[in-house]
Amino acid sequence: MYRLLFAVVVLPVIQAASEGQSWAYTGKEGENSWATKYSFCGGVYQSPLDFHGSILQYDSTLKPIQLYGYNASSTDYFTVSNNGHTVSVSLPPSMYIEIPPFRYIAAQLHFHWGSLAGHEGSEHCIGGKRFPAEMHIVHYNSKYVDIGTAMEVADGLAVLGILIEVGSFNPAYENIISQLAHIKFKGQKFNIPGFNVRHLVPERLDEYYRYEGSLTTPPCNPSVLWSVFRNPVFISEEQVTYWTNKIGGSVFNQ
Repeated sequence: MYRLLFAVVVLPVIQAASEGQSWAYTGKEGENSWATKYSFCGGVYQSPLDFHGSILQYDSTLKPIQLYGYNASSTDYFTVSNNGHTVSVSLPPSMYIEIPPFRYIAAQLHFHWGSLAGHEGSEHCIGGKRFPAEMHIVHYNSKYVDIGTAMEVADGLAVLGILIEVGSFNPAYENIISQLAHIKFKGQKFNIPGFNVRHLVPERLDEYYRYEGSLTTPPCNPSVLWSVFRNPVFISEEQVTYWTNKIGGSVFNQ
């Protein structure tokens, strides 16, 4: 297990983003302009990071990530939605992780991916390498009433980062990919049967990078305890192509 050598300074008071503000990955509202609307986006210790040897230190005190309630029943339903920036899947509060001394309740998972031509869409890198896509499973600290409240405080969120590489066909991810035609446009939502979310996560839960950081998109609140798994999961080239054909344009993370 790994953690960053450098400590990340997290401000004790979090500024909420103004209502009605918008952002994009490119253009006049692209990443270079984020800090003008969202002050935290100009912070020194913003996520994501490139994990490379000179900033990593082994930490023997870290334990394997413990997942609870991740095996949802098919009689439950998840809502898959397109918000114009990402594809997200709502998760039930019966799913949670424990990172002592706190319990973090699952709220949603979402994706970041690249263009059909370039593929490089992951936010975190390992040794300078970007991956075709990245999934984030977002949890909030159970001592707060909801995720909106939690994201405003320094110890509010815990996010699992899963890097996605091209390889063999992945039936677990097909639970989501096969439904993308229903949410091709911003604002669309679709209910899908529940499934075992554990199958979306790498097999090894004891190899990950741990650091204190921020949301990777506006409002960029520095309220996230990150655990990014060292080993990627694999989906097929056909699954990547289908994804980028169905959901693209301003949504992808380039």
